[in-house]
Amino acid sequence: MKRLLLLCSVFILFTVSASAQKEKPWTEWSEKDAIKVMTDSAWAQTQKELTDADNSPSPGITAVAGKREASSSAVEKNTESGETMGRRTSLTINYYMAFLSAKPVRQAFVRYLEIKTPDTPADKASERRGFIDRDFSEYIVVALKLDGTDKKKLAPAMQLLGGDPTAFKDTAYLERKDGKRVALIDYRTPDQLGAKFIFPRTFEGKPFLDANSGEVRIYLEIGKTKLSRRFKVADMMYDGKLEY
Repeated sequence: MKRLLLLCSVFILFTVSASAQKEKPWTEWSEKDAIKVMTDSAWAQTQKELTDADNSPSPGITAVAGKREASSSAVEKNTESGETMGRRTSLTINYYMAFLSAKPVRQAFVRYLEIKTPDTPADKASERRGFIDRDFSEYIVVALKLDGTDKKKLAPAMQLLGGDPTAFKDTAYLERKDGKRVALIDYRTPDQLGAKFIFPRTFEGKPFLDANSGEVRIYLEIGKTKLSRRFKVADMMYDGKLEY
């Protein structure tokens, strides 16, 4: 009974937090609100990779904020240095994937910077806000950022992202529920926003996504790591508009 009450409390807290992000003006978002939009929202998800201290993959290798795509009978427990699965200490890499071309993600990024750098000169702050209204009418842009405790594996992954911009040409795509895909057309190496994977916004003369698309999947390969996140298109509405 206590477990059921705890699960209900967590669900209610998540629901209230998610709805607050859509109801409050972005200029009133807290730092926590902004981070959530960029990492765990209708437009962003986090995929976590677990490895043992010797860098061998652990069972249940991927996890997402809010849900799992692979499971394990091992017990996972967060620690400051990594994660404990049963009695084995594991290290982590977090892959944060977000639709940068979705306006709320850009708002969250700007809001986060405004909270962190409140003394920014007015002209610079105004210029930064201009990023929110940038034109993405021709492209879908997915931003990818990495962090984690597995420094030995994180460094090569970052090196891959900062290397040959054509390396992901055949290993990155967006896929609708009906199986239709759009392939990568451009790639930009990481900056403050992360690495940027750029896809066309139209497919066969029409917008790639609409209200009836059901789901959209981001698929990326970073070395031997396969990243795959599914998003419900119906949840991507913002201010009466489909944002992606």
